[in-house]
Amino acid sequence: MLTLYSTQSSGNSYKVRLMLARLARAFRLVEVDIFAGENRTPEFLAMNPEGRVPLLAVGGRMLAESNAILFYLADGTPFLPEDPFERAETLRWMFFEQNSHEPGIATARFWLRQVRGGRDLRTHDVDRWMEEGYAALRVMERHLEGRRFFVGDRPTIADIALYAHTHVAEEGDFSLAALPHVRAWLARVAAEPGHVDMDWRPAAAAA
Repeated sequence: MLTLYSTQSSGNSYKVRLMLARLARAFRLVEVDIFAGENRTPEFLAMNPEGRVPLLAVGGRMLAESNAILFYLADGTPFLPEDPFERAETLRWMFFEQNSHEPGIATARFWLRQVRGGRDLRTHDVDRWMEEGYAALRVMERHLEGRRFFVGDRPTIADIALYAHTHVAEEGDFSLAALPHVRAWLARVAAEPGHVDMDWRPAAAAA
């Protein structure tokens, strides 16, 4: 059985839990409290030297990086297109998520919502996060005009990757009010069969 090392409030961890739920895959869930330093213990660093979650144990091997895990889980499923161009386009949006979207939106949420006193600690970074985050959201808004999902006519792991941080962007002080196509896309993703929210924990899989 797969084992997922995850932090419940982490958008990157949520990506993987959501993917597993959408695929109805059984897995063992291990909560890692990053605020208590559980990701920096010798035992965890032996599994992932970067000390980051999520981390997926596959047999005796460990796979890190949320989007790499999504790619692994989606192989052979409709979430990863077989058409070479659409497959590359899926990866394109996942690279966008990591390079242009997450650095502003996810970082702002982490420091402004989850770290006590984070706004005061990183006050000089807030304007940059807002600029980068809104720039990424505007790219998404333009792309989604006339489209239901990011690649093709059905959800892919690109949608899973981008949904995770976008649906909680307001927790990082971003407003989605002026982004009707993004908001409609969020609703479509949430309406898909097997969707779970960020608080979801499979009771039988919890450790």
